[in-house]
Amino acid sequence: MNGEANILVIDDEESMRDSCRRALSKGRNKVVAAEDGLKGLSMFEKESFDLVILDLKMPGLSGMEVLQKMKEREPEIVVVVITGYATVESAVEAMKLGAYDFIPKPFTPESLRMIVHRALEKRRLSLENILLRAELKDRFGEKVVVGTSRSMQKVEELVRQVGPTDSTVLISGETGTGKELIARAIHTQSSRRDKPFVVVDCGGLVENLFESELFGHVKGSFTGATETKYGRFEVANGGTVFLDEIGNISIGIQAKLLRVLQEKEIARVGSSQVIKLDVRIIAATNKDLLACVKEQTFREDLFYRLSVVPIVLPALRDRREDIAVLANHFLEKYNKKREKGVKAISEEAMQILKEYDWPGNVRELENVIERAVVLTKGGVIEAGDLWYYELSRETAAGSEDDEVKSLDDVEREHIEKTFRKLDGRIGEASDALGIDRKTLRLKLKKYGID
Repeated sequence: MNGEANILVIDDEESMRDSCRRALSKGRNKVVAAEDGLKGLSMFEKESFDLVILDLKMPGLSGMEVLQKMKEREPEIVVVVITGYATVESAVEAMKLGAYDFIPKPFTPESLRMIVHRALEKRRLSLENILLRAELKDRFGEKVVVGTSRSMQKVEELVRQVGPTDSTVLISGETGTGKELIARAIHTQSSRRDKPFVVVDCGGLVENLFESELFGHVKGSFTGATETKYGRFEVANGGTVFLDEIGNISIGIQAKLLRVLQEKEIARVGSSQVIKLDVRIIAATNKDLLACVKEQTFREDLFYRLSVVPIVLPALRDRREDIAVLANHFLEKYNKKREKGVKAISEEAMQILKEYDWPGNVRELENVIERAVVLTKGGVIEAGDLWYYELSRETAAGSEDDEVKSLDDVEREHIEKTFRKLDGRIGEASDALGIDRKTLRLKLKKYGID
């Protein structure tokens, strides 16, 4: 078995409890034992376990009853059932109740370790499925290009230095500067690279559900809690939690987050069960958190806990020498993704890109290049391809309106027209525009589109 696991053994025979403890305590595993079902359930309710080894035949509360109660409380818990009265019927019944596997007494330490190894691997995969790990791997696989400017070279050097450490990092910068990209780069430079990278959008979560999203909840803990839910911190255990837009969380949640950083443990909403944490925290903000501290909207102690290593990302308009590098990178990316044959960006089009102020930063540049790759009819992106389709169509039809509009004006008109046409349906509008919902909401706010 690799790594560290918290294992609970429930068996009424002292010799069996000791045998399991000796067989499984190798490495960094923590093994605790209970001599009956009631004590085992009590321990299970107070502490989080990765695996339970459970005897079926015990006086008082039977193993079957214990298994059923554990599964009701935590459906994803992995339980290996052991018994000296092995029958096909008992094995089938235990599996129907949710046991991972069945092992009869007597068994060797090697066979126990083998089945426990498989069971822990099953738990790991279950949590990764919750996280949609496949999608994250796709994103990790993308070639990362941040630019060649001196300011971004310094950022890259910081990433290389801080990545292998476990230090908490605070990334600051305007919306669209690539804060999540840098956070992922730090994660992939660390020893946690094969563990989960979990994103928490602090600006997109509803305040009264924020605690549940972060820490999870147990079934019945509040109205609407119809099942036990794993929080983002628990899913990320062993990996990295990226707290995006950290400046948007309330003072109350800030206090709870500070306790997590200090104590390295959480409890699900509605539960007193303590879950030990081993996660790295990377936070990001587009706000001046020091100013927020002075305004007493952000806790000073939390600020210093988060900003052990601060990284500041410059706006794209402040590093214009990177625009061409990034534009060509996005051209290559969307050529492959959209299966197009666009070979280059014309000098005139590139000059327009370099002169624009990019209020949406790198994200806006990427959207413009993707749109141009899709809409251009030739092998080269020309100046006209940088505008939106509606304007291009009017120009092609010989419109008499020769007014030159800024990219901001054209973008506002196009977003507003699309948004109205789709009756304000955010999901459909973001798909039609080729941008994510978060970006669309920011642009709607920016242009005052209600």
